[in-house]
Amino acid sequence: MEGRPSLIAINHDDYLAAHIGRTSDGGQFILTNPFEPAIGNDLGCEYVALYVFDQSGKLTEAKIDSFGPRTTIDNAARRTLYAERLASLGDVSFEQVEIAPFSVERFGLDFGLIARVPDEDDDAWAVEMQPGNYMAFFEPWDSGEYDT
Repeated sequence: MEGRPSLIAINHDDYLAAHIGRTSDGGQFILTNPFEPAIGNDLGCEYVALYVFDQSGKLTEAKIDSFGPRTTIDNAARRTLYAERLASLGDVSFEQVEIAPFSVERFGLDFGLIARVPDEDDDAWAVEMQPGNYMAFFEPWDSGEYDT
């Protein structure tokens, strides 16, 4: 479909994109915390996700761990795993990445930077970090900026 982005730039920042960048071999990575929101009787779920990409932005590896609902989460264990995932990358530089939209299924959910096809109510493409839709990208795809 026309207009579908092939690469999305994401700027490094001190907020949701604090741990994105490049590895010493030129690969790219995103270390992040996707989530399922708690809605009604559904308690939701918190995750740690490490996505690794090659130099061209194609996903090569996805490590995703579940930590259960926010109300019962072991924050120390989550912080420890997050730090271990970051250390596993070796020497990194925190900087803008350019990655292709991707999706992987884990725990019965789609995780990743997922392109949303325009529909009758919205004629523009969007690319959203899922689950949780906590980062949303719109044209121009090379701006590096996201909405929350």
